[in-house]
Amino acid sequence: MRGKITLLAGVCAAAVTTPSFAQSAPQSAQADSGSGIEEIIVTAQRQSQRLQDVPIAVSAFTAESIEKQQIKNTSDLQLTLPNVTFTKTNFSSASFTIRGIGDLCVGVTCDSATAIHLNDAPLGGSTRLFEGEFYDLAQIEVLRGPQGTLFGRNATSGVVNFRTAKPDLNKFGANGEAEYGNYNSIKVKGALNVPLSDTFGVRLAGFYLNRDGYTKNLFDNSRVDDRDMYGLRGSVTWEPTPSTTIDIVGQYFHENDHRLRIQKQLCDRDPTGVLGCLNTSYGYGITNANSQFGNTLVSKQAFAMLGLPTALALGDVYGPDVYANNQNPKDPRVINTDFNPTYKADEIIIQGRLNQKIGDKLNLRVTGQYTKVTNDSQQDYNLSVVNRNLFAPGLTELQAYADGARGAFFVPFLKPVADALIPDGPSGKLCTSAAERTGTGVYGGHAVCSDTPQDFDRSTLRTSGWSAEAVLTSDFDGPFNFLLGGIYSKAHLTDGSYWVDGFNLDYLTGVLGAFTSIGRNVDTNPDNNVAPSYNGSPYFHSDSTDLRITTYGLFGEAYYKFNDKVKLTLGLRYNNDKKVNVARTTLASFLVPFTAANIEDSPNYGEFDADPGRAGNQPWQQRQVKFGEFTGRAVLDFQVTPDNLIYLSYSRGYKSGGINPPLSPIYTVPETFNPEFVNAFEIGSKNTFANGALQLNLTGFYYQYKSLQLSRIVARTSVNDNVNANIWGLEAEAIFRPVREMTINANFSYLNTKVSQDKWIADSRDFGAGREDAVIIKDITNGANCAVTSATGSKALVNAYVNQVNTLINAGAIPGLGAGAGLQGTTEFPSNSGIKSTGAYSVCGVVNALAPSLGAAFGGINTSAVIDGDTYDYASGIPKNIRGNKLPGAPTIKFSVGAQYDFHIGDLTLTPRADLAFTGESYGNIFNGNVNKVPAFTQVNAQVQLDGPDKKWFIRGFIQNITDNNSITGLYVTDQSSGLFTNVFTLEPRRYGVAAGFRF
Repeated sequence: MRGKITLLAGVCAAAVTTPSFAQSAPQSAQADSGSGIEEIIVTAQRQSQRLQDVPIAVSAFTAESIEKQQIKNTSDLQLTLPNVTFTKTNFSSASFTIRGIGDLCVGVTCDSATAIHLNDAPLGGSTRLFEGEFYDLAQIEVLRGPQGTLFGRNATSGVVNFRTAKPDLNKFGANGEAEYGNYNSIKVKGALNVPLSDTFGVRLAGFYLNRDGYTKNLFDNSRVDDRDMYGLRGSVTWEPTPSTTIDIVGQYFHENDHRLRIQKQLCDRDPTGVLGCLNTSYGYGITNANSQFGNTLVSKQAFAMLGLPTALALGDVYGPDVYANNQNPKDPRVINTDFNPTYKADEIIIQGRLNQKIGDKLNLRVTGQYTKVTNDSQQDYNLSVVNRNLFAPGLTELQAYADGARGAFFVPFLKPVADALIPDGPSGKLCTSAAERTGTGVYGGHAVCSDTPQDFDRSTLRTSGWSAEAVLTSDFDGPFNFLLGGIYSKAHLTDGSYWVDGFNLDYLTGVLGAFTSIGRNVDTNPDNNVAPSYNGSPYFHSDSTDLRITTYGLFGEAYYKFNDKVKLTLGLRYNNDKKVNVARTTLASFLVPFTAANIEDSPNYGEFDADPGRAGNQPWQQRQVKFGEFTGRAVLDFQVTPDNLIYLSYSRGYKSGGINPPLSPIYTVPETFNPEFVNAFEIGSKNTFANGALQLNLTGFYYQYKSLQLSRIVARTSVNDNVNANIWGLEAEAIFRPVREMTINANFSYLNTKVSQDKWIADSRDFGAGREDAVIIKDITNGANCAVTSATGSKALVNAYVNQVNTLINAGAIPGLGAGAGLQGTTEFPSNSGIKSTGAYSVCGVVNALAPSLGAAFGGINTSAVIDGDTYDYASGIPKNIRGNKLPGAPTIKFSVGAQYDFHIGDLTLTPRADLAFTGESYGNIFNGNVNKVPAFTQVNAQVQLDGPDKKWFIRGFIQNITDNNSITGLYVTDQSSGLFTNVFTLEPRRYGVAAGFRF
């Protein structure tokens, strides 16, 4: 029998499992002779169909093809799919990008552009499915293009649907596999199928992976980025009647190891410290620490302006920085860090599904699902080691204050600070706040003490959710059929936190808090002194503690066959989303008594509020958004011949908007961001030639994208903007089987993406937007940057103005700022820096406030600009027009090719296979440019497998990433107060090993 279906992404000949949809379907079959490609049954349209008959760009992988192509996890999956990329991202999350549409939005209220499903049920964006290994899967389906009228969750880019193997009610069976590879990798996985009766069966499956770290840490000669994880799954199928099927699936995943969230940190070091890293290209330097918030505020310049004794300062922004002598090895698998990472994750998924036939013509499917996810990871913030010698003078002075050498009056205030930070004296261990929820850190006894000053971050997540979905489908004999569905879901996030901890921040909050307490004394009598305090919290903490998402959708499709060749599909969906979030951002914002057990114990807790209009004037902010939208699709498909299908489609995709995290009171940005929409037009053909030996599928598409959600970092917090874009591309997929023993698969894709509107956004790497008459300011008081320009275009005059402002600050002529800061004048960036502006340390508030008056003497100074009627404040940088820029994560060219041949040796089969995948260059963010480029990469895999008679056992040798490329899949640029370094995420290094297994 001639095969009718392609494996779109280049799936090799594979065994086909029983469809999970409760309708009968033709089984996969292959002729006893000839070279026809066997069929795969998919449920991409919520009914069992041959893949080649589905008028959607969909790729499918069976259980055997997953093994043959070495698709061990989601990162491997991207290599064999056209116009699909995948990368881990900065905060223990991931982005699955299809046709240039990925998760460019950062924040707990962001939806995923790609809907991830398990057995047709949508998982939330926090799923840990991306971190584990694939095991006991029946099939993976990847639908490209907006989806909403078929699946419960709306998606703008597509759907990835993982189908687990169901219990087989007909026979007892088991399979198992053990693998050993380099990095001392041990992996075992297996499944046990037990039919307890003709109508009731149980299936148990699991995997375990343990290996050494991919990365060497020079600091202690340890290995990090290891894995220690396992997954378990139990499935039950019960068929109480011939028309009723009940499926229950329970799945658990656990990880506890030293996974690196960030494989490497890159920087072309800025010697001035104003930017930290330059706007040129990747470099293997470390950011200039004098650009970072924690270091600027403990400098002698900042202490002078704050009225603190400069002898207590820990540095000088014009002097050497604490990372100056660090080395950042060029080998991506070698780092130098004094804080080894920790990573913990747990996920529970429970699904229940009822398939009920209603007569001969209708089928009802009802699915319920519960999920619970926790994740907790810590990592060195700068992947480096702080030079504590530069802190020695300030720490010695702190001890002197604590011991009474500077007067007994200061002892009650400074001794608690010294006891917390340097309990063994200036030359002993240094204690840094642990990232914890009380907000008291090291001053509440929550400390991490070591020989080197620490700086690390922590990302935590705790969320749960449930959904209920019902889908009714018809199977009428006439020309008309339909699908009607509805879904209701709720998600509750109780902890979505991100901390940045550092010894400098602890020192600042302690010393500043102590002297602030002194400043509040009512007289010189020590008995009347205000209790010693620190400025809380001693670390940066962005915290969402109560996010509730409620969504429901009604969707359906109608199908009308005009004749045996022409069919029309019309689909419609209504989606309603409501999000309520309670969040805050804290850092040195209010005084906290040293004796406090929690920052809420402070009487000053309500003094700071990024939203002062909120009742009660508390730092917690509650905001909500609600969206309701209609979307739909229309498809006309024409069955030219039994082997050739052509289809035209239009679909409209929608992704809800959300709430920006609360900001420190430095910038003003919108509290919310808008939904995004896409109008997608597609033409495709699916073809079988040469008596079933060749299958060739072609697709062309054009997207009009409105309000694409883009994230940038402002004041140490993610802020999301919206921008319009156009996308178009081509996809070609083929599988060729010239003889029965040989299979060749290939795919090719081309993608073109461009921002289609005038959109002005400040580039954090170049706050001067390439202008020579601009000065980029590093604000001593908060570590942020701002910029000013000359009203006359004069570089000399704007530089003279900033120099004059610094002269006034140094002289103490600015109310509220102490004299003696010693600020210097403007300076040029290196000639090859990519920065045409000059830079300076100063205070943005003063520079901006004096511009209208003092600026007139310098020809006029601009602190903002009006563009197309909108005002852009230079406090957040001089904006650039990103019109014409490419979207992130969208390589122009991508292709893969693979081949295998079955050699029959008696009852044995020897199958060698090789795969090559090429992914072209792309960009890591919307500003493009060489510094944001994600280089092209190639990966070559190979394996050889010996199967025993009837494939009852096998032995396999494999190698992945033969050339050991250190392929970068994505990048993330931090903000100015962190030093503008670039975090990169990579594929795994070369892996090889052997495996053996059985199946019966």
